Amino acid sequence: MNHIVALLQAELGSAVSVDPVELDACRLDKSGHRSESAPLAIVNAESIEQVQATMRIATATGTPVVVRGAGTGLAGAAIASQGEIVLSTLRMTRILEISEDDELAVVEPGIINAQLNAALEPKGLWFAPDPASRAISTVGGNIATNAGGLLCAKYGVTREAVLGLKIVLADGRLMSLGHRTVKGVTGLDLVGLLIGSEGTLGVIVEATVKLRRLPTGVPTTIGAYFATVEEAARAASVITASGLRPAIMELLDPRAMRWIAEYLGVDARAESFLLVQTDGEGAATEAKGALDVIRSLGGDATITTDTAEANRLLALRRSFHPAMESRGTVLIEDVCVPRSALPAMFHAIDEIADRFGVTIATVAHAGDGNLHPNFVFDDSAGDGVPEVIWEAAHEMFLTALRLGGTLTGEHGVGLLKKRWLRGELGDDQVELQRDIKRVFDPSGILNPGKLFSVEEEHSVLTE
Repeated sequence: MNHIVALLQAELGSAVSVDPVELDACRLDKSGHRSESAPLAIVNAESIEQVQATMRIATATGTPVVVRGAGTGLAGAAIASQGEIVLSTLRMTRILEISEDDELAVVEPGIINAQLNAALEPKGLWFAPDPASRAISTVGGNIATNAGGLLCAKYGVTREAVLGLKIVLADGRLMSLGHRTVKGVTGLDLVGLLIGSEGTLGVIVEATVKLRRLPTGVPTTIGAYFATVEEAARAASVITASGLRPAIMELLDPRAMRWIAEYLGVDARAESFLLVQTDGEGAATEAKGALDVIRSLGGDATITTDTAEANRLLALRRSFHPAMESRGTVLIEDVCVPRSALPAMFHAIDEIADRFGVTIATVAHAGDGNLHPNFVFDDSAGDGVPEVIWEAAHEMFLTALRLGGTLTGEHGVGLLKKRWLRGELGDDQVELQRDIKRVFDPSGILNPGKLFSVEEEHSVLTE
């Protein structure tokens, strides 16, 4: 392996790191998984040319490459191990263009969501995708996982905000995909294929993203408590069925609320909590409609246009994950069901937790049916996720599929869910997707073992 490092250093110089601390950091992400050994080297790319050089060396030597941004992923897709090159795009942070007339920006993949929006705000523009990790997640990582977040129901997931990409293929070739125009249907949609591909098809080195005008008017925020999580989920479903489209609609179960209150040191009722925020010129009218639904279904609600109070309510939601982590080790799951099935899915999660004797706290993007059940457990011995939790998660996945849902709404497959892939997609679709990967990456060096694996077994999702 030393000759591979020597080749990288000869071509890329100080961009190559073999620092043990840096290598060790690439063994994990926010999923809680950790590889058994450290990777071979890290290439901290600062240009497209450096990415191309890395991939040419990797192809020539048959060395696997794991593309990595901020390492905030939740599916283990950016974890690296022995014999692999980590190709980091975290230093590729330039905003290459902002076009106010065309409402688009051209950016490098390492730019942080919040930093991009800070640059856009003075121009009255906005990149809408808003993962809860927006302060630390990169645009490239968002695209690689088709990230969602709090604003998806109204403004869409990352896919709806990407017009074009530049990618480097496994052999080092540079390709420009997509367009700058609002419309564009020439040929197959390769941009859509790359979005959510988790680093298995190519390295994203530039993105042309669609911008929006910043919403005008004063946002209106509602905080509502319900006696049961099923009642809160029913209210969320009725709000969307009524034709209302809040910018934010988040649902926290009682355990989550209790732990968040303890974590923040604030007073909050240990009941199910529905957070709704409307924006734009019609914010007040939409909020009034949502409030009427909530109160008609038994919710105890308050409504505000005060920025400080709205931020206090939003802080409850944004503190969910750190509050869970303060209680132990967390397996963060990610299933999505039709919005009308939210009450049934919440009920099933509670039943599964009781049946398997595990602890689950759940938050949901209630506007689009995406739930994040968090399995919290004690891993002080360092043994990893207990088998009983995987058994409970297995039952939860089955339930989501029975309700017409999917295994992952926004985190991706990565390492965590590849064993369940065939259960949702079926053999024919999985094989077609594997064939597509072979076209882009014939040597199989891009993120091997993620999403698909050579030794992949048939699904454990059986009735």
